[in-house]
Amino acid sequence: MRIGFSLPQYGAMSQELGKLADFARQAEELGADSLWVGDRVLAAVNPSVGYMGTDTIPWQLRTMLDPFVALSVAAGVTRRALLGTSTLIAPWYSPLLLARSLSGIDVVSGGRLVAGLGTGWSPEEYEGVGVPWTERGARLDECLDVLEAVWAGDPVAQHAGRHYAFPAAHIGPKPVQSPRPPVYLSGFAPASQRRAARRADGILPVAVPVPGSVYDPAAVVGRPLEQVRRVAEAEGRDPAGIDAILRINAAPGSTVRELVDIILRTGDETDVDHVFVELVYLADEGVDQALELVRQIMELAR
Repeated sequence: MRIGFSLPQYGAMSQELGKLADFARQAEELGADSLWVGDRVLAAVNPSVGYMGTDTIPWQLRTMLDPFVALSVAAGVTRRALLGTSTLIAPWYSPLLLARSLSGIDVVSGGRLVAGLGTGWSPEEYEGVGVPWTERGARLDECLDVLEAVWAGDPVAQHAGRHYAFPAAHIGPKPVQSPRPPVYLSGFAPASQRRAARRADGILPVAVPVPGSVYDPAAVVGRPLEQVRRVAEAEGRDPAGIDAILRINAAPGSTVRELVDIILRTGDETDVDHVFVELVYLADEGVDQALELVRQIMELAR
């Protein structure tokens, strides 16, 4: 089982961003197989859609370091760990600029990028970046088209899409990974699953530990992955080519033992072999506490 962790990017850790490089280096030394970032631009005071079914957004999400800055720092101080995004909100970005940033991370890291893309859940954030909320799915589809074209070869053919256009052009550098970095898609709606089945290398399910409840690997990971694989096969793709990376959203009060149990049961009861733990709600004391959690989880899980 490959085990990863979120980078210090928001929550209490956002007050110690100068320690990000030390965290990335030491987490890799402790055995972390991957390091991850999320993507936010604002936390609405009165959101129309709250976080995780609530009517508000937690204080930990009020400040977030730019994901490309965080990944660039981590790339410079690590040598082995994969560098993932879970998830970048692709419709917010010009696809050409997104392709440039992702290619750059892959190049400077020596080919360690895992590109996780999604559409997010906050209408206010779309308002803030000037992108219509109702266009998020169509923009993600076109973004995937552009990424594939830019990463495929040189020169890149002219693109004239619904939302973006550019002439035939030379665009570089290309990613180190060939034919391109792996692309994972988030989302639980049928349309999101169909998109992943057609276009992605994998999906990004989420486990949220709930006190008093029993984690069900089949429900959280197994069945969603099976569904996407069935659609992929119907689309003429090899279903075995689609996998999943499980994000464990550690809730406030989650114990290390509970998180390790999710890791081990996922490995034992599904064919998923890569998970990562989001630490933001556990590391209220900052980066040093997050590193101690990494140490404890790796010792128990390995």
